[in-house]
Amino acid sequence: MPTAIFFDLDDTLLWDKKSIETALEKTVNDAKELYGTDPDKLLAAVKEAAPRLYQEYDFYEFTKMIGINPFEGLWGQFGDPIHHTFRQMGEEIADYQKRVWQKVLQSQGVSQSGDTLREKFITHRKNSPFLYEETLDVLDQLKEHYQLVVVTNGAPSLQLEKLRITPELVPYFDHIVISGNIGEGKPGQAIFDHALRVSGQSAEDVWMVGDNLRTDILGANGAGIHSVWIQHEASKTPGEGDGTPDRTISRLKEILDLL
Repeated sequence: MPTAIFFDLDDTLLWDKKSIETALEKTVNDAKELYGTDPDKLLAAVKEAAPRLYQEYDFYEFTKMIGINPFEGLWGQFGDPIHHTFRQMGEEIADYQKRVWQKVLQSQGVSQSGDTLREKFITHRKNSPFLYEETLDVLDQLKEHYQLVVVTNGAPSLQLEKLRITPELVPYFDHIVISGNIGEGKPGQAIFDHALRVSGQSAEDVWMVGDNLRTDILGANGAGIHSVWIQHEASKTPGEGDGTPDRTISRLKEILDLL
């Protein structure tokens, strides 16, 4: 049995997909009130436009390495001083955010800047933090017996903002390790090596719990850490390029039965 458990953050402890979806839905409904646009069409348009426009920026390859997706890009401020590409993102990200919303409005025949919807989406996302319903109960039970560490991909400023708006989560963890501080995201080994070092643990004494087969599970396997995959969708199975988990659960609370 482990002496420490590493946890992914987004869509493992935090329900980030629900937060993004909620913020998008509120924003397209705002657009309906402001401009008379169809919410469903606008929602489909922004889901297509954001990933496409994100790839046009010089920082895109860096975000893939660190693990920052286009919808995080729609509300993050970035500008973290630790890396020149974060500083570049800080200078350019508002342009990306405004362009996405302007383009989707144009797709609906509305000639307006994207500034208003940009601000509304950022506000809605900050006001829409969601934890999975069992997260705190599971951490309560684990904290008494194991060292707990967050190992998350992303920009430090954005990941810490997510934790700032869910302050009840932070006290459970001895360490919070963020890929942007390391210079490489999961599944790269540097972030796992760092997490092992700061926690004082050996790989064989750690379990890694996460929802992503290509980052959490593949990375843990490479580091010699026992991997536990949260399979949120029963239809999803490991494919080519994915890691093969040592154990699979469908909900976070099932980790208690494994231990």
